[in-house]
Amino acid sequence: MRHLIFLLLLSAASAVQAGAQKYEPMSASIRAALHKAVSDSRPAVSSFKTSLEAADWLGEMSRRLEKRIPNRDYRIDLLRSVHYEATRAGLDPQLVLGLIQVESAFRKYAVSSVGARGYMQVMPFWIKVIGRPEDSLFDLRTNLRYGCTILRHYLDIEKGDLFRALGRYNGSLGKPEYPNMVRAAWQNQWGYDKPAHLAQMER
Repeated sequence: MRHLIFLLLLSAASAVQAGAQKYEPMSASIRAALHKAVSDSRPAVSSFKTSLEAADWLGEMSRRLEKRIPNRDYRIDLLRSVHYEATRAGLDPQLVLGLIQVESAFRKYAVSSVGARGYMQVMPFWIKVIGRPEDSLFDLRTNLRYGCTILRHYLDIEKGDLFRALGRYNGSLGKPEYPNMVRAAWQNQWGYDKPAHLAQMER
């Protein structure tokens, strides 16, 4: 069984586009804040404003993701988790979907040549820096929690500059290729305009 898992991980490594998030020294207060963010174990509540909004967004995104993840129950669980963790971190859920597409092609057990893991291709050093020793970056919610927390951290460092934040996330700061790929996936594959009837209900 372990041999089979290793072969699956090895085959996934060649398909991912992850770079290498780089460790950067940070103050004790920032490390504590990041640790608190990833360790928050409060029960997840819906990140959607209404049940109608949830049904529309999940239905639309599920349709787009179906070819990559055929299992509907798992697909919906992934989408709910992405929406929750992205919203919790103050990120656009569609941006996170675009990042996952580029980073791992929606492969849960993807491992890059430099060791980045899971959907959002998180480098293992983050567990030592801000997490807990028992955290698994192949766990769906753990991986999304780390990835969204890290991207939020980089956005804060870069004062909201998404281009530079994405560069830091990928370990390619200053180079346009990765940010451009994520933006293209975000806009072309995962762009979402809330239906007029839902927008009117929120007014």
